[in-house]
Amino acid sequence: MAGRGLPEAAVDQVRRWCAERVPERVRDQVRIACEEAPRHLTVVECRSPWNGDPGAEWTRLPVARFHYTRSTDTWTLYYRGRNLRFHRYDPAPPSADIGSLLAEVDRDPTAIFWG
Repeated sequence: MAGRGLPEAAVDQVRRWCAERVPERVRDQVRIACEEAPRHLTVVECRSPWNGDPGAEWTRLPVARFHYTRSTDTWTLYYRGRNLRFHRYDPAPPSADIGSLLAEVDRDPTAIFWG
């Protein structure tokens, strides 16, 4: 288990997935990051400042959240709605394999994650 109670292997898998999502040649403009919390991981799209100001903050847009339930050792996938809150993504049932949920975000059959 990672220090925050999340399975370390799953956290590493999500980090790798995020790092591989954007080609090297455009990482100065966009990145995909993994933010960790005690019971969940959030995939965030980061964009460089629109005006090119080197001191400006990158914008961060949460894309998906993976909530971990320790008692059942499962992950549940959430999407961010129009109200800026996360809602359970019903087409994908909770899973012990976070890779299957990452694949669902990649596939994005409802265009709810990547638009």
